[in-house]
Amino acid sequence: MVDINRKLDSNNHSVFLMYYHLVLVIKYRKKVLDDPISRRAKEIFEYIASKYNITLQEWNHEQDHVHILFKGHPNSELSRFINAYKRASSRLLKKEFPDIRKKRWKESFWSRSFCLLTTGGAPIDIIKKYIQSQGQKAR
Repeated sequence: MVDINRKLDSNNHSVFLMYYHLVLVIKYRKKVLDDPISRRAKEIFEYIASKYNITLQEWNHEQDHVHILFKGHPNSELSRFINAYKRASSRLLKKEFPDIRKKRWKESFWSRSFCLLTTGGAPIDIIKKYIQSQGQKAR
């Protein structure tokens, strides 16, 4: 994982530093996330993120949700990216981990809603430590 620093990013037309904290919740708060499922969800995130100028910085999970810190570009279509990720990961995770289907809920893996926060108000190191600490008591 790339170490977070305050070096500005740039492209042909702009200079920027855009960090986001995304929280995705499992539908009906089902407690299905374990380390193997989380690792696979993270791999899918990284694969799709590259197509949207998004770079994963930190990832962690509880049994019913994930915390994600990522960097974006001004041209990153965040809503499209999040929906593409949720669709692909829902399909792939249920296919690759058949026990998920035994929880008996409809096709969606993720809740329709999500929480997306910009991280400009808090030091990135604080947010990174917060995400790293998630799930420590449950494991």
